[in-house]
Amino acid sequence: MTDTWILRNVRPLGEAASDLLIEGDSIAAVVAAGTATAPDAAVVDGRGLLAIPGLINAHAHVDKSWWDQPWVPYGGVATTQGRIEHERAHRDELQIPSVGGVEKVLREFLRHGTTATRTHVDVDLGLGLRGVEDVLEAGRNLGGAVGIEIVAFPQDGVIRRPGVIALLEEAASMGVANIGGLDPAGIDRDPVAQLDALFDIVDRTGTGLDIHLHDEGELGRFQLELIIERTLAVGAQGRVNIAHGFALGEISERARQELLPQLAEAGISWTTVAPVGSAPLPWRAMRDAGMGLGLGTDGIRDLWNPFGDGDLLRVALTFARLHGMRTDDALARAVSLASTEAAPFVHREQHDLAVGSRADVVLVDAQNVPDALVRAPRRELVVAGGRVVVENGVVTV
Repeated sequence: MTDTWILRNVRPLGEAASDLLIEGDSIAAVVAAGTATAPDAAVVDGRGLLAIPGLINAHAHVDKSWWDQPWVPYGGVATTQGRIEHERAHRDELQIPSVGGVEKVLREFLRHGTTATRTHVDVDLGLGLRGVEDVLEAGRNLGGAVGIEIVAFPQDGVIRRPGVIALLEEAASMGVANIGGLDPAGIDRDPVAQLDALFDIVDRTGTGLDIHLHDEGELGRFQLELIIERTLAVGAQGRVNIAHGFALGEISERARQELLPQLAEAGISWTTVAPVGSAPLPWRAMRDAGMGLGLGTDGIRDLWNPFGDGDLLRVALTFARLHGMRTDDALARAVSLASTEAAPFVHREQHDLAVGSRADVVLVDAQNVPDALVRAPRRELVVAGGRVVVENGVVTV
């Protein structure tokens, strides 16, 4: 296929049938079906299928999966610390991370229509930066079909593991877009020390900070207040994200009303994997305050849990059910959270079925966007960066 081609007769987000003219890795035109022309351009028949933008997985751990490998029984203690210890004890025997293992996960992402991801990659004293290098190599091996933004993630703690700060510094120096953190109180037992160290790197290097916050209730709220203070102090508005952040759904309504404007002022965004049984987030109030919200898969068949298949539409459906989203507008919003609205999480100015967007397009046999969400049908065709990477549900890269 040439660099210029036509995706004929698709229904962008359920609207009128259209042709997409694709030049290189971008959408060059969206016109009425049957009217797009270009010299020597190949034509792919979209068969009138529903088109949605490529999905963006805003919270993943592609370095840790045993996807497409022999089944691994769940074990260890079901706490954050217990999961960390279990993973450290068994990851070497499962060859986690590995380039091949990451490639398998990324291909599964493509099969389900995910064309970009922000992924946390473990950085610790045992691995050093090997996981970061493996993920980058896997992405190159797939020709950049999945856009990858990395968070150098200190899964084993920061302050309690001398040397981790230096590794995060090194990751930032090699161009990693974000550094991570983990439960400053619950894991490091010293939230001030962890956050001061992380924000020092953010301040000096310009990286983003994407911090896992599992700590619940008032303990979680206290740490959010510390994060807000430091974000404003170093001028990091728009560069800080909270992953999970269960506390926001657990504190009182009054406390939320006080906290949300402060989070918005600091430009702090949020990512959730919508775990079953968690407290719903105040997503409408977050939207009204102008806070970014993204969806992710978290781990997929890793040493933390045996669940997941990489299908972000299913995560969006779980988010919709958890939050009581039933109207067509609300269901469409859940899909938007998993696609168009997640653009900032991978540093894209726009991500849509519109001129100037990267040509990331997913075709499904569905009546409209809500129908696609609730059924999560097979992805018939996936275009990533202007290349067809999935045909009839089969990955071709």
